[in-house]
Amino acid sequence: MSSPLPPGNARRTARHQKGLFALVTVAALTLTACGGQGGQAEAGGAGRPGSEAGAVSLPTEDVVSGVRKDPAAAKLLPAALRDGGEISLAASVGSPPSSTYLDDGKTVAGLDRDVSDAAAKVLGLTVEREVASFEAILPALGSGKYQVGTGNFGVTDDRRATLDFVTYINDGQGFAVREDSTLKKVTDLTQLCGLDIATGAGTTFEVTLEENRPRCAEQGEKPYQVRTYAEQGALWGSLQQGRSDVVMSTINGLRYAVDQQPGLKFLNEYQRLDVGLAFKKGTPLAPAFQAAVDHLIEDGTYARILEKWGVTGSALKESRISPPELKS
Repeated sequence: MSSPLPPGNARRTARHQKGLFALVTVAALTLTACGGQGGQAEAGGAGRPGSEAGAVSLPTEDVVSGVRKDPAAAKLLPAALRDGGEISLAASVGSPPSSTYLDDGKTVAGLDRDVSDAAAKVLGLTVEREVASFEAILPALGSGKYQVGTGNFGVTDDRRATLDFVTYINDGQGFAVREDSTLKKVTDLTQLCGLDIATGAGTTFEVTLEENRPRCAEQGEKPYQVRTYAEQGALWGSLQQGRSDVVMSTINGLRYAVDQQPGLKFLNEYQRLDVGLAFKKGTPLAPAFQAAVDHLIEDGTYARILEKWGVTGSALKESRISPPELKS
C-alpha cells in the first residue's frame, strides 16, 4: 500500500503544479470541446490562462513505459489473455486532468489514460483505445462492444447494480460560479432554487439535480433549471455569458478549469465519490485489473501518475471492485 508523499516530494509536487497550471490556457477547454466526442467526463486542478492564445500545455513526462508485467496479477486474467493479448477500451474525452487531447487535437492524454495503460502493462496486455461519448460508454460495456471504459465514472449504487468498477481515484461532485455570484457554500440543493444550473449530459450530476429538483416546489420556491451540455466549451460559455448561474461537475475538473478562466471561482465540494474503470457486470477482467491497480500503488507508479496530473489529494490506499457509493 502507498504511504503519504514525503515532504520533499510534496514540495516538488507544489512546484510542479504551479508551473504546469500557469502554462495551461483556456484553449485547453476549447480544444476538448471541439474534439467532437460529446459527453463530459465525470470525476478533475489549477493556474491562470497563459498569454499565448491557442497554446495548450499539458504534462508529457512518461510515467508508464517503465511498468513491467506482474505474473501474479496476470494469472487472474481469463486463460486466453494470460500470455498477452489486446483489450478494447472506450474513452470519454472530457477535460483535464482526467482526459483531454494534446495540442495535436487527436492524442488522448490524462489521468485516465495513464492509469489504464499502466494497469494493462502490469497484466501484459495492449490497449485498443477508441474515443466515445460519455453517455454511450456504459451501455456499450453492457452489450459487450467494449471490454473497459474510462470517463472518470463515479461509482454509484445504481451503476454498480448493472456494471463492475475497479476504483483508482477519489473525486466527486462540486460547484463553480462567477466571481460576482452571491451564492455561498452549497450544502443543500434547495439553495439553488430559482437558478440555472449547467452540467454534463448523462452524468451523475444531472441525475442528482433532477432527483432533487421537486424539493424546491415542496418548499414553495421556484425550481432550478438544469441545463445539460455535451461539450465543455458550451458548458463553461454558458456560465461566463450568464446563461447559467452555477456549474455542477467534478471536484478536480472544476478546480482545474476555474483556475484557467478569469472571473470564475470554485465554490465547494458537495459529495465525494470513488471513481473506477468500468466493466461489464461479472467480467473476469475486474479482479485482474484490481490487482494491477494495487500493484501500481505498491510500486510507486500510481503516486507518480497522480503527481503528474496534480491530484495527489485524491489518492486511494487500495483498489476495490464496485464498493458501495460514498454517502455525504
